Amino acid sequence: MRTSIGKRFTGLATGALLATGALVATAAPAQAYDPDPAVATYYRDTGTCPCSGGSLTDPFDGTSFAQDAGGTAVKMELTAAGSFVGKVEFHPNDEKLWVYDTRNDGDTFYAAVGYSSGGSYHDLGTFSAPGTSQTVDLTVKDFDIPEGAYVDITLYDGAGRTDYIAAARGTGAAVA
Repeated sequence: MRTSIGKRFTGLATGALLATGALVATAAPAQAYDPDPAVATYYRDTGTCPCSGGSLTDPFDGTSFAQDAGGTAVKMELTAAGSFVGKVEFHPNDEKLWVYDTRNDGDTFYAAVGYSSGGSYHDLGTFSAPGTSQTVDLTVKDFDIPEGAYVDITLYDGAGRTDYIAAARGTGAAVA
């Protein structure tokens, strides 16, 4: 009786160690881009939209901005080694942020978003695509930003707003 309990315990312990090892081996941390991705930033005065085509075209879903008088839309395309790795769009109509990760490379980037209005700055948080096995991962955030507010978007390689990549800020920012 004592031998079967010992064998059972040994079998359970061995199984637990193997399962833990498998989890550790598959949960490797994401690699940081090195060098950081290049970023091309495009702005559109949405008072003259709808806008699409030209520099807003990309191989994933293109980009189209709706009309929003007084608004400024922004699209930021990220490329590494000549290939698309993602894009971030701010649509003033409905104040939506779209964050796309377009390469399954074990890495992502983070978009910190905030706006200036009424003499103060409002931090809306940091956002990234979910990181699934899909060809394109997408997160869409719907904000309630006052009309005419300057929207700042800062891209980072690190989740804790570390390893700055690029930004659209201040008078060069999007406008809600």
